[in-house]
Amino acid sequence: MLQSIALMLLLGMALGWLCKKVKLPGLVGMIATGMILGPYGLGWLDSSILDISSQLRRIALIIILMRAGLSLNLEDLKKAGRPAILMCFVPACFEVAGMIILAPMLLGVSRLDAAIMGAVVGAVSPAVIVPRMIKLTEEGWGTKKSIPQLILAGASVDDVFVIVLFSAFTGVAFGTGVSAASFIKIPFSVIFGAGFLVGYLLAVYFEKIHIRDTAKVMILLSVSFLLVTAEDRFGEVIPFSGLLAVMGVGIALKRKRTVVAVRLSSKFNKLWVMAEIMLFVLVGATVDLHYAASARAAAVILIFGVLLFRMVGVWCCMFGTALTKKERLFCMFAYMPKATVQAAIGGMPLAMGLSCGNIVLTVAVLSILITAPLGAFLIDGTYKKLLTK
Repeated sequence: MLQSIALMLLLGMALGWLCKKVKLPGLVGMIATGMILGPYGLGWLDSSILDISSQLRRIALIIILMRAGLSLNLEDLKKAGRPAILMCFVPACFEVAGMIILAPMLLGVSRLDAAIMGAVVGAVSPAVIVPRMIKLTEEGWGTKKSIPQLILAGASVDDVFVIVLFSAFTGVAFGTGVSAASFIKIPFSVIFGAGFLVGYLLAVYFEKIHIRDTAKVMILLSVSFLLVTAEDRFGEVIPFSGLLAVMGVGIALKRKRTVVAVRLSSKFNKLWVMAEIMLFVLVGATVDLHYAASARAAAVILIFGVLLFRMVGVWCCMFGTALTKKERLFCMFAYMPKATVQAAIGGMPLAMGLSCGNIVLTVAVLSILITAPLGAFLIDGTYKKLLTK
């Protein structure tokens, strides 16, 4: 395992650096590292690290979402208002609808198979979006109109909504039907997942008990792990999102103890340097090159087609706002990248024995390879031209 970790970090850093040199996002090199070292490439990653790959990716997500919470100003989020709520589900609905319309024509699948495929592809990647929105917030780009905060909030809840859709559509495929309770859980997941109470309690504790910032980081990580584990164990009884709870802890801490939150955000920023490499290398390791190579041009056309549906959905969310056309265009670009959710659930229909399993996995793999680097490139390359500092 130690050799695998060393190879992941060294090659991930090297290829990430090379990509940045040629004006590509560093995550392209990290994903390529996973594809090279992974089981579908050279096979140099130890099976023990692949067995815990999903947990390691989850730890990386916890780190970046805690950092997002510690950087997010609740008042700025309130200013975003209605568009922030709409961004949580409208773009995903447009993309799923686009998949249901286009996939049967381009790939010859049924409407239900297309719906399952749309639910897999429909989620954006917080791992790609969140660090970039934090960077914009810290540098002051678009913050006057709360654009980074708007995208941050939407990207965090979007995943919860899409995973519920996936569960509903696979339930129909197995003949168990759609449970209304699944959709009722979505607002409860947001409310109970806020984690504000935990954050306020920790803020009070940090105020009364003086400990080093390093110890505070360890406490925050431990509490975050417990919240995410609680979702796995009790999520069916008390619906809430552990990842949203993690972000809520950070937001509450920022509101109650701003000075401490700024210092801790800097600590999590340093943790993210390693976590980012691990996350995207492991995402790359899940990419089956055989499926990507066997995909017809129709699958690539399909991905770009449903992206257009998603972008129209984002544009609709901006109706009635003070955002300029350039700012709306940036929001459309920023809501494009996909990686983590597709890596997590892309292979599930195949594992479930569904007839659409192979094609869903192929489209999920292609969506990662196309949209993660493209979305990151568009965000990094356009924010100075489309947003106001």
